[in-house]
Amino acid sequence: MTVNQLSVFVENRQGALSRIADILALAGVDIRAMSLAETQNFGVLRLIVNNTKAAEAALKKNNIVFHITQVVAAAVEDRPGGLAKILRILSENGIDILYMYAFVAAPGNYAAVVLRISSTVRERAVTLLSEAGIRILGGEDIVPK
Repeated sequence: MTVNQLSVFVENRQGALSRIADILALAGVDIRAMSLAETQNFGVLRLIVNNTKAAEAALKKNNIVFHITQVVAAAVEDRPGGLAKILRILSENGIDILYMYAFVAAPGNYAAVVLRISSTVRERAVTLLSEAGIRILGGEDIVPK
């Protein structure tokens, strides 16, 4: 099970993030999770949204460069070692994480970690985590109806 993530390429200049947020807001798109990585000239804004198709259309209409990526989202127990358990399972099985970020899904209950894992081992990672009792989140878990 995977979740759609938008990777939006953003110029590193004042107002660029605000413009993207405004474009999505005007399209009625709700940002559910996000991460921003930057370099000197540009950044990559990673988003999980409530309506990927509406976000795609709005970004295309405004000539914003983006890519859709499949990521794995897993529930992290809200206790010391919750994340360590997930990372240990992947590490012990030779599965590399390309990048990750997290957000609180249900305060006091669990957080969610979003993992970008190579497509060649993504299903194996999902299986290993599931077999270890880690709940894999679908889009409906991140974007409630």
